[in-house]
Amino acid sequence: MIQSVWPYLAVMLLAAGFWPAIERRFGWKVFEILPPIVLTYLTVTALSVAGVWTASPDIHAAQGMLVQRMVPALLFLLMINCDLRAILALGPRVLGVFACTSISLFAAFVLAYLLFRHWMPGNGWMPLASLSGSWVGGTANMIAVKQAIGMSDTALATTLLTDALCYSMWVVVLFAVARLAPAFNRWTRATSSADMAVAETAPRAPATTDSVLLWLGLALGVSALATVFGAMLPVGSMVSSTTWTILIATFTGLVAAHTPLARLPGAQAVSSAMLISVVAVLASQSSFAGIAAAPLYLLCGVTVIALHAVFLCGFARLFHFDLYLCGISSLAHIGGVAATPVLAATYSRSLVPVGILLALLGYILGTGFGLVVASVLSALAS
Repeated sequence: MIQSVWPYLAVMLLAAGFWPAIERRFGWKVFEILPPIVLTYLTVTALSVAGVWTASPDIHAAQGMLVQRMVPALLFLLMINCDLRAILALGPRVLGVFACTSISLFAAFVLAYLLFRHWMPGNGWMPLASLSGSWVGGTANMIAVKQAIGMSDTALATTLLTDALCYSMWVVVLFAVARLAPAFNRWTRATSSADMAVAETAPRAPATTDSVLLWLGLALGVSALATVFGAMLPVGSMVSSTTWTILIATFTGLVAAHTPLARLPGAQAVSSAMLISVVAVLASQSSFAGIAAAPLYLLCGVTVIALHAVFLCGFARLFHFDLYLCGISSLAHIGGVAATPVLAATYSRSLVPVGILLALLGYILGTGFGLVVASVLSALAS
């Protein structure tokens, strides 16, 4: 049984790297349904339940410090690739589709909670709020919302499973409906965006040893400063010093993305490693107790996606959006930057940059969106 910090950290890093390495080496089909980040969470949770380590004061203090410092650092790094000028250059039609997608998801989350809240505990809105952050941005936004609203680590397992399984289902649907584009576009009286001209996003140089160290130092430095300034700002029932810290780190990353610093390679590699490491640390503090609620939240997730699809179709009819843009915008929200370019390439090769930029916009807005959903759901719960 592990009782000291350094062996505990060694296990966390090994667990964080194991499933990504297996995916890279073998590419099993299971990863299309349960991505490495979910399998990492479940593996570390199983090790925790098995008693591989004990919650000694040293380990408990290390867990708290790692999450507190790494989440703002992670959000700072994720913002480095987000070029607001390129996103705004997409034009009002594309940004309008994105806005309507966000509105449809907001309404879907609120209605789904109203439908199922009688079967949820008093804080049952929290997993939905953190899930909403992921379904506009990504897993990092989910964790940021979780930390900001004080959701338990146990509930994170349910949220991750709901995210992975519902997302996998929705990807299949979006690929399958591509052949319906002509009929859909006639119904919405829209012209196809298949020939949209958008500049390709510039490829990033591979990470180097020095760039990894520089980004890691910068990210942790920003995290420390954001924590200091966050503690100075006023707090309320839904805004804590942690919320301010997360928002400051996000804004700092957005500013840095528009400076020569953004040309330094390696930010994406460091952020990917940091994200799965944070998930491993969070899993080490939890148990399988929350998994029992998974079926209810899976039903909520399916309901949210179904309502979102209905609302987005209504917006498409009202504003004459075509199927390709609606599908790409929807997956940019729910799937993120990894899956969206693949779907966009299936629709039309020229739409790949659109998918990437919309997914990056989701990263920018995901945490704020989740906090707004959290404030609405908490008000409805009370």
